[in-house]
Amino acid sequence: QVQLVESGGGLVQPGGSLRLTCAISQNIFDIYQVAWYRQAPGRHREVVARILEKNQPQYSGSVQGRFTISREIPQNTVSLQMNNLKLEDTAVYYCNVDTRQDVYWGQGTQVTVSS
Repeated sequence: QVQLVESGGGLVQPGGSLRLTCAISQNIFDIYQVAWYRQAPGRHREVVARILEKNQPQYSGSVQGRFTISREIPQNTVSLQMNNLKLEDTAVYYCNVDTRQDVYWGQGTQVTVSS
């Protein structure tokens, strides 16, 4: 059983930045894929960024160039640096881990972009 705990959400003005962190209870060096998803009110959950075991990050088109996903292996954390935030980035953000055997989700953290 892998446990995920997200932190770092909050309220920010358009153009601002936030950094989300996901603490993972398992050695992330052995994990196949870690990812960040988000779900806005009335919308389906969507992938924002993912990073594979060979350190190949991928991003959705809506965040490309603004968001950066990274793995901090010694700390067993995965972070999402979000810059130049827009109103449409408002959502609950979820950490996701795929171990090949199973998939795990964090509880989510709220990000609100508002002026």
